[in-house]
Amino acid sequence: MPIDSFSGQPIAKGTGLMYVKKDGTTYWFANRKSEMNFMKLGRIPSETKWTSTYHKEKGIRLKAEKAQEDKAKTK
Repeated sequence: MPIDSFSGQPIAKGTGLMYVKKDGTTYWFANRKSEMNFMKLGRIPSETKWTSTYHKEKGIRLKAEKAQEDKAKTK
């Protein structure tokens, strides 16, 4: 099952859009919203709040901040 290249959502069988560039790079999109945000608007998935990439990086960022706070408290 393919995964949306922008939002990270799984794409149901028989749906979605596959976009292939001239250099052979393949992008999968679950819906028009993902396609437009990535291709036309040029948005970055890690900076768009409704994508799974954003939430993954936010979790990593929060863990790093907490570790720094704990380290500062022990000094």
